[in-house]
Amino acid sequence: MTEESTAVDAMEAISAKPKAGWLNTLVDYGPLIIFLAVFKLYPVPESSQFGEIAPVIYGTIAFMIAAVIALAFSKFKLGHVSPMLMLSTVLIVGFGALTVFFGDPRFVQLKPTIIYGFFGVTLLVGFFMGKALLKILLEAAFEGVDEHGWLKISRNFGIFFLALAGLNEALVAFMSFEGWLWAKLWVFMPLSLIFTMANLPMLLKHGLDLGQEDEPAEGPAPKD
Repeated sequence: MTEESTAVDAMEAISAKPKAGWLNTLVDYGPLIIFLAVFKLYPVPESSQFGEIAPVIYGTIAFMIAAVIALAFSKFKLGHVSPMLMLSTVLIVGFGALTVFFGDPRFVQLKPTIIYGFFGVTLLVGFFMGKALLKILLEAAFEGVDEHGWLKISRNFGIFFLALAGLNEALVAFMSFEGWLWAKLWVFMPLSLIFTMANLPMLLKHGLDLGQEDEPAEGPAPKD
């Protein structure tokens, strides 16, 4: 699913089984890690037609293939494909193809800005219309949250996504391509997890059920 959905998936992982949580993380970050590995480690042929940006091009091609595999894995192993995963994969393939065709890495760097900006604006428009659109995005994964709670978290995520869109553009402007790649892993992921955890107390006040059952007390079973 890539890093653009980290915050949303972190929320889903809270109520998921540990195994499912690890699988979601693999789907999210597997394509990005493959991108980084190919970009840094793949020996680019001297005869490559792409010249100096060959590592970016080969990394982008690997990224596109890995994203499609992650989509198929989510469908057949996890049993569902979230709207954000679908949109992210389509944009990865689309902007990746533009990157390869024009030989310009700016296209692949623009993808996170578009995703963050799209969801940020959509969630905030829904909030001002009194509609908690994040509830649709999360496919009602959190039982017990009331409508007011969904509206609040939709508003918070909308603002957060717009902030990430701005941050992505700032990193593109002031960092090298490689620095931007590492920032996607070591900046966006921690920020998303911190943001998600910061919203949990509010969600709990609005009825969030984490699905934790009380463990039976240890000791001998009562006699008949």
